[in-house]
Amino acid sequence: MDLHVIRQDYAKESLELNDCAELPLTQLKTWLEAALHAKVNEPTAMNVAAVDENGRPNARIVLLKEVNEQGLVFFTNYNSRKGQALQANPFAAVTFFWPELERQVRVEGQVVKLDAAASDEYFASRPYASRIGAWASEQSQVIPDKAHLMKRAAAIGIKHPLNVPRPEHWGGFVVIPDSVEFWQGRPSRLHDRVQYRLQDDGQWTKVRLAP
Repeated sequence: MDLHVIRQDYAKESLELNDCAELPLTQLKTWLEAALHAKVNEPTAMNVAAVDENGRPNARIVLLKEVNEQGLVFFTNYNSRKGQALQANPFAAVTFFWPELERQVRVEGQVVKLDAAASDEYFASRPYASRIGAWASEQSQVIPDKAHLMKRAAAIGIKHPLNVPRPEHWGGFVVIPDSVEFWQGRPSRLHDRVQYRLQDDGQWTKVRLAP
């Protein structure tokens, strides 16, 4: 297997500075809608990278659940490895990649917990089995076997046969962006990159970056 020879040229679309929306989250919504319309695989999947209290980076794929006026919302177990890292060092780098559209988006910014009422509302909308799973899984902890997890899930189901309340250790995070980059693949690796930067006065500027 020779990975050196694997190449793919990109030429589907171009991205001009003047074609981008004034605000980065508006542009992100436009590209998200395009990804949904194109039925790309897992359009809301995003890689979230964080740095823990020891300065070690770690990353994983989570699902975007909302883009609101603050930023990007996702949900997780606050006691998980990523949850602890984001609370110890509340900044994250997020990446979307839609190869079918030859597009990538990078978001960087501060991370804050979503308010409890909003986390309650989303948790209540989840399927029953998913709500059980949030209680049963001691996320990122070592467990003896799969049976241990299934026994915990069964016990939670017995305790909460109808209404499953949200665990305090489970809820949302909001990534509040201060830098957002839109990448469109182009031929000969001369890709289009447009970056939004948040200024000290709260205004956004747009610049073109070299590929």
